[in-house]
Amino acid sequence: MNKCWQEQTEWLETDGLGGFASGTVGGVRTRRYHGLLVSSRTPPTDRFMLVNGFEATVTTATGIFPLSSQRYDGEVVAPEGYKFFEAFDHEPWPTWRYRLPDGTLIEHELFMRHGQSVVAMSWRAVGNSAGIKLSVRPLMSGRDYHALHHENGAFRAAAEQRDDQLTWRPYENATPAIVARLNGTYSHRPVWYRNFFYREESLRGFDASEDLASPGVFDFDLTNNEATLVFGAGVPHELDIANLRGEEQKRRNSFPSCLHRAGDQYIAQRGSGKTIIAGYPWFADWGRDTFISVRGLCLATGRIDDAREILTSWASHVSRGMLPNRFPDHSEEPEYNSVDASLWYVIAACEYLLQAADGAEALLAAVEQILDGYIAGTRHRIGMDDDGLLMCGAPGVQLTWMDSKIGDWVVTPRHGKPVEVQALWLNALDLASQYFPRFDAIGRRGAMSFRSQFWNESKRCLFDVVDDDHQAGVNDPRVRPNQIYAVGGLPLMLLDLDRARAVVDTVERHLLTPIGLRSLARNEAEYKPHYHGGPLERDSAYHQGTVWPYLIGPFVEAWVRVRGNSVAAKREARARFLSPMMKHLDEAGLGHISEIADAETPHMPRGCPFQAWSIAELIRLDQIVLREPDPKPQTVGRHQNIVTIS
Repeated sequence: MNKCWQEQTEWLETDGLGGFASGTVGGVRTRRYHGLLVSSRTPPTDRFMLVNGFEATVTTATGIFPLSSQRYDGEVVAPEGYKFFEAFDHEPWPTWRYRLPDGTLIEHELFMRHGQSVVAMSWRAVGNSAGIKLSVRPLMSGRDYHALHHENGAFRAAAEQRDDQLTWRPYENATPAIVARLNGTYSHRPVWYRNFFYREESLRGFDASEDLASPGVFDFDLTNNEATLVFGAGVPHELDIANLRGEEQKRRNSFPSCLHRAGDQYIAQRGSGKTIIAGYPWFADWGRDTFISVRGLCLATGRIDDAREILTSWASHVSRGMLPNRFPDHSEEPEYNSVDASLWYVIAACEYLLQAADGAEALLAAVEQILDGYIAGTRHRIGMDDDGLLMCGAPGVQLTWMDSKIGDWVVTPRHGKPVEVQALWLNALDLASQYFPRFDAIGRRGAMSFRSQFWNESKRCLFDVVDDDHQAGVNDPRVRPNQIYAVGGLPLMLLDLDRARAVVDTVERHLLTPIGLRSLARNEAEYKPHYHGGPLERDSAYHQGTVWPYLIGPFVEAWVRVRGNSVAAKREARARFLSPMMKHLDEAGLGHISEIADAETPHMPRGCPFQAWSIAELIRLDQIVLREPDPKPQTVGRHQNIVTIS
């Protein structure tokens, strides 16, 4: 099996509380975020890395063999358990097979229990298991999951032991306790492992060396019995792995497809409600990502109750017409630094209300506050202009989804009237006018202005920003993917068919890749073909060519719309555009879609390997946009698939 693939391909397990386990197929941790038990102290945030990994060895009649591998400073890999690695499967959960030189076959599996911060592991000898022993050394830290850990005298290696349960409190009152239960024995033999090296952190320009503590050794006899080891955060938990396995298998089997299962991993508990984690392993729940993702993860999959909980949990946080782009936690101040997050909320809330009525009062109150706030004017020069369009932008603030900022440098400021912001604004007004008719006239005035101001005849597409930097008549002609939202991804198509087709053709010609849309055309001066290096290099390339897989959603929707939404067009779109995306499910974060990728072939996946809006848009395409019509006649609602504004 390709060793490079083993280290570049990652698996993920989540607990539905914001906690997770993650790692590479080959077992070598390459990120500070790779670990067996990352627990959220105040779900879904305040995460701690509790158990980072383990060392495992198997003893047979012919010798002692490692199953684990670690990388240390100097690119030293020891032990070399990867040499015995034979196969890996991520369905229904991560499972490894190792074949030792004497023919012994060991199978190891790992899964998290939904709704509880617990990770269950097992090892078993397949076939003749007589006399086979297993030893496992846990590697622990008890650190913030963004940080790194180093040898110190404060780490508490001693365990509190009661029957088959052991409890460690690495740093008193600072982190959740680590609770372990096992069907073997434990020996207290503390030792520090120094200078683990995390290659991906180094490549991203970050500190990459860490020390971990191992308090002791778990020993198991695999003769006629599998070894079971269950770690949990803070509270006692069940050891019966057969029961845990059965419950979790039943839960996962209830999802109709692998896409539904993948999408479920981003929906997490927040207080008494639900939220959406933007991506693993380092994002929490963010406004813009949540409101884009809820359409695919919940509305397209029939999870209406989850959609309601998510949307109502944000409804009370409207301030001067804006929702924070980051959910406030504890005493932290909300960050009201997004022009589009609130508009995405209006879209998602109104689309929810087309399917259900529960929670309508709270959602509509938030919708009205947002639109009234934007009409009157709010922070960062966000407000409606006389032409009915929405202007925005203040020095030093990154307001659109193209939000990279390096110190005081906003890489792509896009101040003025960004094209996708207008598409969102006009869609929000139109959807809300069903409940508040006074928004209808504003939307129609804005739509007329949009058609007259945004068309770039020389390039047969739309300007990216009109009145750039608030200078009347100054337009940004760079070819970016944002214009696709005027044609697809939202209920309204803002252009006539001829111009809509021209936009789609331009985007396809300059921006389309097998894994999504480039953020800038290759012939533009600022174009960056690759996303790599330290934070400065990466952030300066983030929206200057880098591919964004989630944009395949609005593009494909636009592509089939301008072809009449025919069955033939939908089938061609599945073959041409969805098949490569489905292939990517096996390329980086297994079963998931990455956050970004390089702009040039081979379009190396970059950024977060498990991204909510990427998988959400794939689900939305599969379940809604490309769904072929039922042969039985149905009543089509006002905003199903396509409405052209006049």
